[in-house]
Amino acid sequence: MSVRPSLLAILDQGPCYGYQLRAEFERRTGGAWPVNVGQVYNTLERLERDGLVAKADVSSQGHVYWRITEAGRAAVAHWFASPVDRGPGTRDEATVKIALAATLPGVDVDTAVAAQLQACENRLSALRQATFPGEDPSSPAGQAWGLVQDAMIAAADAEHAWLRRARARFAQGADETLELPLDDVRPRRGRPTGRARTDVVD
Repeated sequence: MSVRPSLLAILDQGPCYGYQLRAEFERRTGGAWPVNVGQVYNTLERLERDGLVAKADVSSQGHVYWRITEAGRAAVAHWFASPVDRGPGTRDEATVKIALAATLPGVDVDTAVAAQLQACENRLSALRQATFPGEDPSSPAGQAWGLVQDAMIAAADAEHAWLRRARARFAQGADETLELPLDDVRPRRGRPTGRARTDVVD
């Protein structure tokens, strides 16, 4: 999750100082992704370097306000108008772990799947009961949290369904094995082995 366009979008509403930006971000997202104030200031410095924000006034309390530039406004408009890329290059640790458990000799894949299923069910239960502290659910901040909560529940539901399908797949092929021994072919350094691959980005 990129903090950079989020901070820019908040600054598009008016000048803010660092702690204020952090509070506004967390207020609008239900605190689901807490942001370290150091991360906020580092991001502001990079945005300034890129010409998207500039320092503005300093308050009597010593708060340095930041304002958005015209280039920053254009970047915000582009961000809101563009889709977020959820391409196949994103690594998901649970998916990688289950694929490895299925193919590495000596690993009990059902134990790995069962543990992830239980964690997923616990997360779903907690998410369904969660509320945004101190906010009326009908308030703008409460409704924003509801949007975030719905997205997190949908993602957890999807993971739960995938894990159940994986478990059923392994059960149907109980007499077969997916185990892959280490490959005898030793790839040369820096060169692909010739098999199909998907470039991945963390």
